[in-house]
Amino acid sequence: MSDNKTHVAVLGAGIVGVSAAYAAQQRGMSVILVDRRDPGSETSYGNAGILSSGSISPLNNPALWSALPKYLTNQHPALRWNMGWAIRNPDWVIRFLANATNSRLRPRATALHGLIGASLKLHREWIVKAGAAARIRETGWLKAWRSEAVASAKREQALLTEFGIESRLLDRQDISALEPSIVPVYKVGLLHTQTASVDSPGNVVKAYANMLAGSGGEIRQSDIKAIVPDGEGWRVMLADGAISARHVVVALGPWSSDILTPLGYRVPLAFERGYHREFKPNPARSLQRPIHDADGSFLMTPMEQGIRVTSGVELTDRDAPSSFAQIDAVVPLARGVVEFGDAVGDTWRGARPTLPDSLPMIGPAPRHPGLWLAFGNQHIGFTTGPATGAAIAAMIAGAPPPFDVTAFAPGRYL
Repeated sequence: MSDNKTHVAVLGAGIVGVSAAYAAQQRGMSVILVDRRDPGSETSYGNAGILSSGSISPLNNPALWSALPKYLTNQHPALRWNMGWAIRNPDWVIRFLANATNSRLRPRATALHGLIGASLKLHREWIVKAGAAARIRETGWLKAWRSEAVASAKREQALLTEFGIESRLLDRQDISALEPSIVPVYKVGLLHTQTASVDSPGNVVKAYANMLAGSGGEIRQSDIKAIVPDGEGWRVMLADGAISARHVVVALGPWSSDILTPLGYRVPLAFERGYHREFKPNPARSLQRPIHDADGSFLMTPMEQGIRVTSGVELTDRDAPSSFAQIDAVVPLARGVVEFGDAVGDTWRGARPTLPDSLPMIGPAPRHPGLWLAFGNQHIGFTTGPATGAAIAAMIAGAPPPFDVTAFAPGRYL
């Protein structure tokens, strides 16, 4: 490796890219992290900030089939979809639905459980090391039903128990004791007791990036134009120059397929678009933890700027114009649960990258040595980012990853 060639160039400064860069730097590699925006400013900014121990069941699980009739109306707050997008992407839709079977649920849940467990361990280490420990709350995450949904809650709890994930089944009185400031609209709850949350996911990613910079990693802000094989390494073409690197990690989230297409990779990537609005809180009527309203298909959580309300999934083109129908529908429902004031700032929109099996790509590109892929973490990217990055760094170093990466091999689609 020549003196002017860095060991690893990581493309994308969301939670996955920052994690990969920091983990590689900690292994003694020279690292440059590149993004067009500041770390944590894109998809990693707008999520619900949950470090979820129990998100082991992908969206395309067997329960999807019973929900499909209501989703096909395209009026349900949990899922809106664009007909033109579906017509242009039939292979993705068919593959996604084909994974919603019992036989394909357990292997994927097992894979996600390993990824999530390794990631939560790193989050809890790094957030302290980064000086951001005040942002983490070990108060769990509450999924709550307005309906008599004890059977549904018990089914979810049974799956969690199968994987050794702790939870508590709650009735209306239990929920009121846990969240005394909310209106008692929920009859059943499932508290994920081993789950944590943060008050600003974007700022947590920034804290990790500052930790990288403070320990010798370089962060560069520039538009990424292309990656080109260059001898035994790579040349990353930027708007303001180029970087030579022995290894390149593509961690560009929903933009990852754009950079890979010129290299002959057809990535079956779709986009779970989502929205959030933040509102001025009433300090006297505060939330203690994130609450997922299962019947209303939205999530509300206390954040640094106020109460953040997030919408369900919108399946459409990544850059299609915003549609606020879902978020508009759920904000009144959220107001019926917790008291909050006017909106703070504009409505945010992001696109979460999703592959047909709802598992990320974590590993080497099949036809280009030194090219590593780390994206497709769907709606649990903030939870799973650290271990995704740590696994990539380990593989670059020729060491075993901190969890079994077999199910995440890019070659399953490429």
